[in-house]
Amino acid sequence: MGGAKGLRFDPPSHFPEGERLRAEVRAFLAEHLPRRALTEGIGSWGGHDREFSRKMGARGWIGMTWPKRYGGHERSALERYVVLEEMLAAGAPVSGHWIADRQSGPLILRVGTEAQKRHYLPRIAAGELSFCIGMSEPDSGSDLASARTRAAAVAGGYRVNGTKLWTSNAHRADCMILLARTGEAGEQRHGGLTQFLVDLKATPGISIRPVHNLAGEHHFNEVVFQDALLPAASVLGAVGDGWDQVTGELAFERSGPERFLSSFALLVELTRALGREPSERARIALGRIVAHIVTLRRLSRSVAGMLQTGANPAQQAALVKDLGTALEQEIPEIARQLLDEEPDRAAARDFARVLAHTMMNAPSFTLRGGTREILRGMIARGLGLR
Repeated sequence: MGGAKGLRFDPPSHFPEGERLRAEVRAFLAEHLPRRALTEGIGSWGGHDREFSRKMGARGWIGMTWPKRYGGHERSALERYVVLEEMLAAGAPVSGHWIADRQSGPLILRVGTEAQKRHYLPRIAAGELSFCIGMSEPDSGSDLASARTRAAAVAGGYRVNGTKLWTSNAHRADCMILLARTGEAGEQRHGGLTQFLVDLKATPGISIRPVHNLAGEHHFNEVVFQDALLPAASVLGAVGDGWDQVTGELAFERSGPERFLSSFALLVELTRALGREPSERARIALGRIVAHIVTLRRLSRSVAGMLQTGANPAQQAALVKDLGTALEQEIPEIARQLLDEEPDRAAARDFARVLAHTMMNAPSFTLRGGTREILRGMIARGLGLR
């Protein structure tokens, strides 16, 4: 490896009280989880139910780590982690608050003004305010530094023109954190970027167009800004600091359990279908998958601990995301090798339905949150290899 250096993952703190919280969450899910088709639990953070989000807010499970003065509950990142993985494993419909709780709220808490914190955070914590992410653009892929959406300074604020693409749940969201160019990029290409808080419901000049995926589902969108006027108070953080802010935000997006649990429902159905006495080949395959999940969970919980201390573990989060989504895509392939059963979304057997749904959605797993090529470049820089 020559002069390469390693990426540090500190061990998560001992956390015995987590199991008590886990039991509480499972009891809540048994009572409140709506009866839904099995396939809706695949990638459950896309399932949308505002009433379920409000119930979670009432239990104090949104904004868990935030200060109480902003509607939070001052609990630990590991307590929040327990809630997240239980919700994901159960296929709970959490997208009504997912983005806001995971990254928009923490970013506002870190760089927002006092007025912004008091306006947005309590409503997010109550499960009443949803956000989407305004980063990716057409022809840019995961290269956020090439953003062309421009926010030009005008009297009293900024005039925005440009397009954001692959914006999950923009058609349902109340607000967006927008990354736009306010100045010149400079030699490093990262300069001149600023983030803005955008009210999607009340701002003229914004159109949201659906983008359907291969499974015929609509959660992606194209968001077009045409002379949309944003007030000066909508600037999030400092003008020109958008790149540093957005890389910190991506650490929240890339490191959570959703990055290795999107195929978990298929693993459960595969285990059931194999029965109590699977073949030696099946036992080896299942053991390998479980070992990978345990390792990824350990790494992901370590990143949660780093985020709680105020660190910016961007490279560690990229590593978790890259390894996690690779495993998520591998699980349906392993399932097809172990069971001679065709994927069929209309099948009577749960395994065939869940397999079909997972296979249709798996190609997106390595795209959302940053493509593999971009992530591996970040990891290489973190290791001192480039």
